[in-house]
Amino acid sequence: MTKIYHVSKKGSDQNSGSAESPFLTIQKAADTAIAGDTVIVHEGVYREWVRPRNGGLGNHCRITYQAAENEHVVIKGSEEIRNWEQVEGSVWKAEIDNALFCGCNPFAAEIDGDWLVAPRDNKVHAGDVYLNGMSLFEAKSPEAVKNPELWTASVYETWGWREEKLADPERSRYRWYADCGEERTVLYVNFQDYDPNRECVEINVRRSCFFSDRTGVDYITVKGFEMAQAATIWAPPTAKQYGLLGVNWSKGWIIEDNVIHDSKCSGISLGKEESTGDNDFTKWGRKPGYQYQMEAVFKALSIGWSKEETGSHIVRNNRIYDCGQNGIVGHMGGAFSEIYGNEIYRIGTKHEYYGHELGGIKMHAAIDVYIHNNYIHDCTLGTWLDWQAQGVRVSANLYHNNNRDLFVEVSHGPYLVDNNIFTSAYTFDNAAQGGAYVNNLVCGLFNHYPVLNRATPYHFPHSTQVMGTVPVYGGDDRWFQNIFVGGTEDRDYGTAEYDGSPVSLEEYIARVREEYGDVESYEKVRQPAYIDGNVYLNGAKGFDRETHSCTDSRDPEVRIVTETDGVYLEITLPEQMFELQGEVMGTHNLPMTRITECGFEEPSGADLRISRDFLGNSMKETVIAGPLQTVRAGKNKIRIWR
Repeated sequence: MTKIYHVSKKGSDQNSGSAESPFLTIQKAADTAIAGDTVIVHEGVYREWVRPRNGGLGNHCRITYQAAENEHVVIKGSEEIRNWEQVEGSVWKAEIDNALFCGCNPFAAEIDGDWLVAPRDNKVHAGDVYLNGMSLFEAKSPEAVKNPELWTASVYETWGWREEKLADPERSRYRWYADCGEERTVLYVNFQDYDPNRECVEINVRRSCFFSDRTGVDYITVKGFEMAQAATIWAPPTAKQYGLLGVNWSKGWIIEDNVIHDSKCSGISLGKEESTGDNDFTKWGRKPGYQYQMEAVFKALSIGWSKEETGSHIVRNNRIYDCGQNGIVGHMGGAFSEIYGNEIYRIGTKHEYYGHELGGIKMHAAIDVYIHNNYIHDCTLGTWLDWQAQGVRVSANLYHNNNRDLFVEVSHGPYLVDNNIFTSAYTFDNAAQGGAYVNNLVCGLFNHYPVLNRATPYHFPHSTQVMGTVPVYGGDDRWFQNIFVGGTEDRDYGTAEYDGSPVSLEEYIARVREEYGDVESYEKVRQPAYIDGNVYLNGAKGFDRETHSCTDSRDPEVRIVTETDGVYLEITLPEQMFELQGEVMGTHNLPMTRITECGFEEPSGADLRISRDFLGNSMKETVIAGPLQTVRAGKNKIRIWR
């Protein structure tokens, strides 16, 4: 018989867990609940790391953790500190007994690991200090806490990367430094004009808020919580990927209606466990990180990585913000998942550290993952799909004001990007092959390039089983019925970068066979480009062999406007683009990918039909370019996010 357990700040862990006699901690309920049970948590702040002991047995026999209806429940990885002593001016100190950290002091744990680029000296730590909910900046010494001349610039400014700027320069005036001893840690903090004993000052204490110690804890639902302030560590694809909230190599979780924020690194983790590699490139350096990542894939297969054992999670309707590395992260463990309805913002914008694993969503091996109807904005990188993005579909998402919107890297297709609104100045990095881009609005520049020095895996259709490995030759892409908007930089806007490419697989093979050879011949010849029915505005340029297209030099004046009832798109469209008649795209008219020899189809193997636009309107047999089928010539203002 299934049971309902209650948790309340007025309860006791000696109680029975009933509504009349609730537990005090969520962990007590997590130690007690078994498959089919529900844990209802009542209003209050719970400062604990919940480690669910048991999982469910299937989608219809799960363990559900949920906030009580209409009650605000917060789980924090932090503790409030009240014993502040004034040192000098606006600098205060507090002594912390290291027992508070439960054996792992985050102020002594460096943010480091594979593909962490900067800083290399004076590394940032997993600990953090919060003043009334605002995370402060770490200083490199006690002297730097009080002396502005010794403050370290953003790592982006230090490296001179022009496109990355400090999100909130005013906040950088608030600095802290931790002097970590064996038994005590002394924190020095510049609180500026605040008296910390009169404010809410919290520090990271726990690595996570909700994350199992064990793998294989399946079929859990987490619903309706606010979770914040966890000392998560760097989460590359070659290490155990901790999240403030995470599934730890399990199957079938549903994570919905939560507010996730202020994770030092990653917000939600769908990622890798530890036995398949743990930052071995950083530890040993015997092989490139690329090789260790390749080994991680085969090690995962050896321990049972498959659709039957891992993945198939649902992450929906969450608000995720102010995380240092990722909003959602995963390697292999997130395969076959669905991510939708989330608002993800201010990810990687504090700029205390930098590495090649940042993004609102950063996933490796996102096999058959469906990412749709999310609003991703004000991030260092909106969505980064790296390695084995086979069968992934990115559909009807709104991207705005990111340093880059979308990056697909060293994957071989088929992958589908359809009906999205991309409005950032830098839209795409395409270091992959075998993609289909259909009915998108593309307002930024496009960077497309081959990667010939890293052969990466591809799979049997809809499976984790590896079929082979191959480099990325660039191309084998499909661009149908998109609207491209030119920009001010001397870069590629539109599809002209594909000029000179063959337009069919037959033409490609004929070019390869013009002279005898094997591997070297495929490196010399550009892969096919399938491009038709696109609209090019404001200087964007089209493919030289495109048969049907529309070009207009006028600026469509695209704007994203936030109002009280939602987010609106404003765009002015030329009349002649509506004379360009396209068709519904899908399995029947998207050419097979060359390397994987797969068609574009549903994860079930059924035929795919791109039958709805960004707003969910049914597409007619004849469609117009772009993600909105209800627009008209001239000025348009359409609500695109509620």
